[in-house]
Amino acid sequence: MTPISSEQLLSALNWRYATKKFDPARKIPADTWAVLEQSLVLTPSSFGLQPWRFLVVDDPAVRERLKAASWGQTQVVDASHLVVFLVRKDLDAAHVERYMARTAAVRGTPVEALDPFKKVISQSLDSARRDARLDTWQTHQIYIALGQFMTAAALLGVDTCPMEGLSPTSYDEILGLAGTGYATVCACPAGYRAADDKYAATPKVRFEADEVIAHL
Repeated sequence: MTPISSEQLLSALNWRYATKKFDPARKIPADTWAVLEQSLVLTPSSFGLQPWRFLVVDDPAVRERLKAASWGQTQVVDASHLVVFLVRKDLDAAHVERYMARTAAVRGTPVEALDPFKKVISQSLDSARRDARLDTWQTHQIYIALGQFMTAAALLGVDTCPMEGLSPTSYDEILGLAGTGYATVCACPAGYRAADDKYAATPKVRFEADEVIAHL
């Protein structure tokens, strides 16, 4: 792999902002979108369990309903694409078994050889469940995927807007998630900024590095 330069990375991160106004006429090319979907697939997670699903909402009528459940934020309908980030609630033994089977298939190893690893995972999940923090633990991991998605998009020159300003229960109802085991955490429109989005030129406000980074 040939790494990008430090200048390229910082340039992309400085260029990125939470886009308030998308250009509805500009669509993300199919090949670019395919890469962004793969960035979601490649997101790291605790134990590699991938406690999520990423729902790409293409239907304009559904997105219009989601806009109403997002306090009228127009990014939901104007952006080229909309991703809803879902958490797999109450992660159970069936999910672990599925992950073990996938690991064995990908790595060409007998599934029985993974029993020690499965035991560690199961004990950790059981402990979190007893402490009533399992869903919270898994939900936190969704933000790893959101961050990776936004960074990948910035490197490709695609704008994004992370959104927690929505009603998760309304999203769940609109998207028909009842009984699926999945629930809405957040959403992220993606596309290209409108030429008249004044926030594109607004300077980023960040504390100085020595105020947020310490060395021991």
